[in-house]
Amino acid sequence: MRHSLSAAFAATSLFALTAPALADTLIDNVDGVTIDDAGKVLRFTGLIFDEDGKVTQVLVRGDKRPKVDYRLDGEGQVMLPGIIDAHVHVGQIGFAALTLDLSDTNSLDEALQKIAQFAADNPGRPWILGRGWNQEKWGLGRFPTAAELDAVVSDRPVLLDRADGHASWANSLAMEQAGVTAAAKAPAGGRIIRDAAGKPTGIFVDRARQLVRQSVPAPRPSDYDRALAMAQERLIANGVTAVGDMAVDIQEWHAYRRAADQGQLRIRVMAYANSPELMELIGGNGPTPWLYDDRLRLNGIKLYVDGALGSRGAALKEPYADEPGTRGLALTTPAQLRNLMSRAAMGNFQTAIHAIGDAANADVLNAVEELSETYTGDRRWRIEHAQIIDPADIPRFGQHGIIASMQPLHQTSDRTMAEARLGPDRLGGAYAWRSIIAAGGRLAFGSDAPVEPADPFAGLAAAISRTDADGQPFGGWLPQETVNREQALAGYTSDAAYAGFAEGRFGRLIPGERADFLLVDRDPLLASPDDIRATQVMEVWIGGVKVSGE
Repeated sequence: MRHSLSAAFAATSLFALTAPALADTLIDNVDGVTIDDAGKVLRFTGLIFDEDGKVTQVLVRGDKRPKVDYRLDGEGQVMLPGIIDAHVHVGQIGFAALTLDLSDTNSLDEALQKIAQFAADNPGRPWILGRGWNQEKWGLGRFPTAAELDAVVSDRPVLLDRADGHASWANSLAMEQAGVTAAAKAPAGGRIIRDAAGKPTGIFVDRARQLVRQSVPAPRPSDYDRALAMAQERLIANGVTAVGDMAVDIQEWHAYRRAADQGQLRIRVMAYANSPELMELIGGNGPTPWLYDDRLRLNGIKLYVDGALGSRGAALKEPYADEPGTRGLALTTPAQLRNLMSRAAMGNFQTAIHAIGDAANADVLNAVEELSETYTGDRRWRIEHAQIIDPADIPRFGQHGIIASMQPLHQTSDRTMAEARLGPDRLGGAYAWRSIIAAGGRLAFGSDAPVEPADPFAGLAAAISRTDADGQPFGGWLPQETVNREQALAGYTSDAAYAGFAEGRFGRLIPGERADFLLVDRDPLLASPDDIRATQVMEVWIGGVKVSGE
């Protein structure tokens, strides 16, 4: 890691490392990359920001350097806009770091060993909680069972969320404490996996998860504060300076406010409430103003239309190829969806709607088309994930300003599962990034962390190559749906800002916007996908203040 930039800044003003600069600061001699007003790449060699942490000038080679109060030498390092992860779950990132993480397990046996070790290492925990299991990654060919959990932890209840957050795995004691028996009925939009005798096996899908989760002791406010602090550390370490936080609850909102009141909210957060009641409780008649120098805003609401492919909860137009008896789970009826969207639109709240299957995406597109006749203006309707789309529906993304908020790492993680769930003849609209852009739609890229790692450089590599970290499959999976490097960078910066009504505030290194930027060890517009994945974030600056890096 380079030290001279930090050393120069320290010699000039020690105070400026921990507080906004007192006057204009020039970081010169950088290989700067940003997105201009036309969505094109702009290269520059120097950046000036003021005492409020806003960019005042972008200098290109040959421009005369004005006199400033502080001048720092970037030593030729690559400067990028701060990355915006358009779709994360900040609280869950933090809690995942504080509980059991199974995302790195590659078999059921490996997972069971890790669960047993975690229980032994944490004898005082009344519940063993965690997430990250994935029976598809394990090659199990079925869901795991309560009996398998009982074999390693039987003295305490265990409840573990699947990697996608749409299914939970419970042991027998957890079901017993929750009162779940063979007579239990799944709520609408949920499914209980049962054995041949009708007894619950320990897997609860989508809204059925609450049958067990309601018995878990609620986290305390201090737990939320610890989770937020942990999440911010992880996001900043990966170069993420702003996020769209999906399905925020009241405790998470208060954690943001407490952190910001104490000067500890480091990232920028575009929040979406998890219910219409909370949306209106926080925002009242509309979205909140931008608070804390553009650190926090409630934009609107997150809605759910279906579940996920991994748990066969994504709503499909035709039955699952590997389970013909189901087409997934509808979490809202068409009437409910339209009522919720109308309720938000009447207050000018933005709606971000989870839709993964082609039937779910078609329902959202139909609803947007109908409601746009009444609710005109700049609505920026968002569809979160938009993973499987009927090719006939793709042109509709170019209508009514629809934004497809998508996660490139989902494609690399899910491709073999998507092939199994859909069969080879139904993949034409799978993770269709380039087709959506060609239809006039707009992409915003993110990670869905902690479902996937909050690693934007891995996401950039996947977006331009449709290959995973091992370079598979050779030539890319459905390579006709790659995007170019400029589009990928915009998806994680300017277009992600636009998706959250943040353009003009942050997302690009241009005059008037916040000086949120990274210094990295390579140029993602020139590096190979493998090299992009290996990018090292050297320093992170938010609002003209360095928050990470030596």
